[in-house]
Amino acid sequence: MVYDPEVDALTIILVEDKAEESEEVLPNVIFDYSKDGKVISIEILKAKKTLEALENLNKLLEAVGRP
Repeated sequence: MVYDPEVDALTIILVEDKAEESEEVLPNVIFDYSKDGKVISIEILKAKKTLEALENLNKLLEAVGRP
């Protein structure tokens, strides 16, 4: 896991491989895919704000009884 405070980006490397394709799966959340279509890394832009929003969503789901 690598955090770059200058651009507020968090990168989580799942597998060391070359990214062949990238997709923004949620606002500011990008999945990088290998040649065979597996997720190899996750990049979170505006990390502080994005992670806070995801945590708030999780708390909201827990409050209404969703796992």
